[in-house]
Amino acid sequence: MAVPKSRTSKAKKRQRRSHLALTAPQAGICPNCQAITVPHRVCAACGTYKGETFIKVD
Repeated sequence: MAVPKSRTSKAKKRQRRSHLALTAPQAGICPNCQAITVPHRVCAACGTYKGETFIKVD
C-alpha cells in the first residue's frame, strides 16, 4: 500500500488544485430583445433563437 513519506505542504496542495477554480458563466445579448442570455440557448425573455421563434412568451 502506498504511504506518503512526508506531509504535502499548503502551497503544493494549492498548486495542484489551481485548475479546479470555478469560472463565471458566459453571457450574451439577445439580438431581438437585448436581454442577457446564455449562448446557444433560446432566449427566456422573448423565446427566439437565431431570429426564429421557438417558444411563445406572454
